[in-house]
This record gives sequence, C-alpha cells and structure tokens, in this order.
Amino acid sequence: MTVTLRRLLLSRLTFWILITAASVYFLFFYVIPEKRIKLGIDIAGGSYITLGVRLDEAIKNELTERMYDAKTVLADKKGLRPVKHDIENESIIFSFSEPKQAYAAAEFLAEYEKGMIVNSCNANVTMKLTTVEAKRVERDAVESNKSVLTARLNSTGLSEVSVVAYGDRRVVVELPQVDDPRQAKAMIGTAARLEIKPVEDSAASEQELLQRYGGKLPDGMMVIQGPGEEFGKGAALLVPKHTNVTGRQLRSAVVGQGGCTGVEPVVQFQFKPAGAQYFAEMTEKNVGRPLAIIIDGKVISAPTVQEPIRGGSGQISSSSFTMKSARQLALMMKSGAFVAPVDFEEDRHVGPALGWDSVYSGLLACGIGMVLLLLFCLFFYKVAGLLAFIVLLYNLLCSILIFAGLGATLTLPGIAGLILTVGIAVDASILIFERIREELSHGVPLRKAVDTGFNGALPVILDSNITSFLVALVLYWFGAGPIRGFAAAQIVGIVSTIITGLWLLRSFFTYATDVLGVQKIRF
Repeated sequence: MTVTLRRLLLSRLTFWILITAASVYFLFFYVIPEKRIKLGIDIAGGSYITLGVRLDEAIKNELTERMYDAKTVLADKKGLRPVKHDIENESIIFSFSEPKQAYAAAEFLAEYEKGMIVNSCNANVTMKLTTVEAKRVERDAVESNKSVLTARLNSTGLSEVSVVAYGDRRVVVELPQVDDPRQAKAMIGTAARLEIKPVEDSAASEQELLQRYGGKLPDGMMVIQGPGEEFGKGAALLVPKHTNVTGRQLRSAVVGQGGCTGVEPVVQFQFKPAGAQYFAEMTEKNVGRPLAIIIDGKVISAPTVQEPIRGGSGQISSSSFTMKSARQLALMMKSGAFVAPVDFEEDRHVGPALGWDSVYSGLLACGIGMVLLLLFCLFFYKVAGLLAFIVLLYNLLCSILIFAGLGATLTLPGIAGLILTVGIAVDASILIFERIREELSHGVPLRKAVDTGFNGALPVILDSNITSFLVALVLYWFGAGPIRGFAAAQIVGIVSTIITGLWLLRSFFTYATDVLGVQKIRF
C-alpha cells in the first residue's frame, strides 16, 4: 500500500465518504420505501374539521359539580341540609327551611368556595362564578376537549392527527391522508358523557307521567325516555336533573361479557375513590329501584339495584350492543368525556393533487435556486465554490435524514424552512472563503491560510447560527401548525449546517492540502 493511499484511507474525508454511502443507502432502502418521512395535510391531502365548544354547557357542568360538593360539605361540616337545590341562569340556588340556615350556609360557603360570589336572600342562597373563574372554566373546557379528541383520534389508528385550539371556543382537527373521515367524525361528535341517576317514577308515556303530578314535574326533576327492553317502547322515566355520579369520576372502562346470557358484550367500568363513594351512597339509598345509566342524554340501560355496590364498579349492557359498538363506547369513555359538547362548524377536504401541485412548485423553485446558487459559487469562488455547493447538497441530505430519524412531519412551511436554511448555509462558506482570501493576499501558505480562515470564522458562524437556533426554538415552542413546521425545519437545518459547514468543508481542504499536496486553490 502506497503512502498516498494510506493517507487517503486515514484522512477525515474517508470518514465522510463512508457516512455519505451509509446515508444514501439508508435513504433509498429504508426511508423512502418505508415512508419514514411523514407528510403533512397540505402535501398528502386530508380533512380539516372546525369544532365549536359549547361553553355554556361547560359552565353548567362546573356548577353541577360545585353544587353537589357544596351540598355534601354543608351537611358534613355545618349540619345544614337544603330542602331544594337547582341551577338557574348560570347560578346555583339552595333553598333552606328558614332564613337563619340560609345565612349560616352563605357565610360558610363564602369562605369555602373559591372563585364564586355567594349571596343570601330570605331562605335562599345563590352562588355564581366570578368573571375570572368563568373564563378559566371556559379555557379549561377547550383544552380538556382538545386532549380528549387527541386521545380518541390517535386510538383509531389515524396517523399524525393534529388537534389545535383556535380562538376562545374553537378546536381545529387536521386528519392527513383521510379521504373519508366519517369514523373520526362519529367519534368527534359523541360527547360520551356518562350519568347515573335514580329512577324516581316511570310511566308508559310522558303525558301519563305528567298527569300523576298534576301537569307539573316536581322541582329538580326531568323526564327522559327509557330503554324499550326494560320499560316498554316509549316509556318515560322521572329522574333528577343533576347527579354527582358522572363519567368525570371514571377510572377505567373496558369491554367484557355479561348481560342476561353472560356472554353478551357489555362495558365494564370502575370509578375513582370519590366517584365510588358517590355510587355506593346512591345504590344504598335505591335498593330495589332501577338506576338509569345515561350516555349523552340517552338511557342505555336501567338495571334494578339488588344490594348496595361498594366497590365502585358496574357494567353497561344493551340489546343493541355489538362487540364493535361496545368497544367504541368503552374507548370513548376511557379517553374521557367532553367537558362540554361540540358542534361541527366547518368540514373541508384537501385533495392530494392540490398538495402535490404545491410540492412540485416548491421543488421547481428549489431546483432553480440551487442552480443559481451553483453559478454564483463558481463565478465568485471557482473550485472552492464547487466544494461549497457539494457541502450544501450534503447539508440537504443530512436534514432529510434527521427528519426521518425524528419521525417528524414534513409540511409545505417545513420545505420552505429547509430551502431557506440550506440557502443561508452558504453564508458560512463565504465567511470562511473571505478569511482564507485575506490570508492568501498576505502571502500566507494555503495550509496555514485554511486553518486561520476556519478558526477565524468559527466564532461568527456559531454566533449567527446559535441566534437563529434560539429564535426557531421560540417559534416552535410557542407556535402552532405551519409556524411549528417552519421552525422545526429551521432547527434541523441549522444543526445540519454547523455539522457540514464546519467539518465536512474543512475535510475537503485538508484532504487537498495534506493528501494531494495541493499548494494553490482558485478562489
């Protein structure tokens, strides 16, 4: 083996050649065939769904929980039990037997309930959320619904689902590569709100039930249609308007077998400790009476309580259940019920042809830009400019591989960020070349001029790239959608630029001077 060949094999350029060969192999035999780079909705097509969150329902649900909590605390701490409780005009109303009790209750609740305005008048206590607390509840409702949607849609196998809060009351869902989003829309539109209420009375119809009470329902009660298999078709059930046993206390929900035959599909659920206590108290007070299990305002089943249930577990069965529908209900209950229902406000489909037209235009612009960049490098820096352009191509390859390794989603703003970063990356080469030119003009030998050029330009290159990196990091952290895609591409491009611009380009020069013995390079 000759000395030159040995020096070639031991040079830093050999390392980069091996890395390049491995990268090309990885790209063409692993990344491209297995589609390791995921495409965003603006490239691959898909559906945009805009949802409106019913913030008034979020306030109502918050008041319901606070009402039962206040009722329990009043009984435990002060021995005060209201004769009536209800929610009207976004306010909780407790009615007591005498004004003295109402005053004592209001005085206690004003200290106990944070974020609420408490007033007493005669024998009534009124509680209302403050403006600040109401805004917090509304914000939390949007964020909670966003989290529930993310959990539900990811569990369906839809890849790269994006769920983003938009404005004060909207949530935007992006479903890439989904041409028929009916399954996703079915899961989105279902609130999956579980309520368990005791059945106070029942009749064959709502009119018959109303006649029993003189045409007016008792205070705090409502009528709901019962399940046909247990009460007969069209039966009406009298249940409380509000309950403290809801899906918000659920710990788990799974599909199992049970029902009358023992092999029917059922949904088995388990409450958290607080919910288990409420459930135990409800079953203890209603032994021998049916409990209505309600999902989104519809009674799924109404089993009769045989004995108090203290374990905090139960099951939901229905003659209409199939294994698929039971599994879907369990999935939605497990992922969580919406804090507030949602309405479909907009549904747009983006065809992949439109996305690929944009990609084609972007690639064409990239190609033209790269050709112009090559001409610029050759015109001003001759052979050194050609080396800088080769480094840029490797920079682009390195960025694509980093994207694939991270499993990132490539969007049109991301492509724009990559192109911009690769174009700006030539600045590092220009800084280095100008420093080398300056040294050569003073008669410094090429090898020493190369070292001085790279070492002298290093602080400036690092400063500019670190500054850009921090800006991109802030954009990624606080941005959303296209802004995050653009920022992510910039972050990847900056990392790739530092690696290739400082080490690969220097390896070309050291190989030329140390291995090939070049004493002069045209700049």
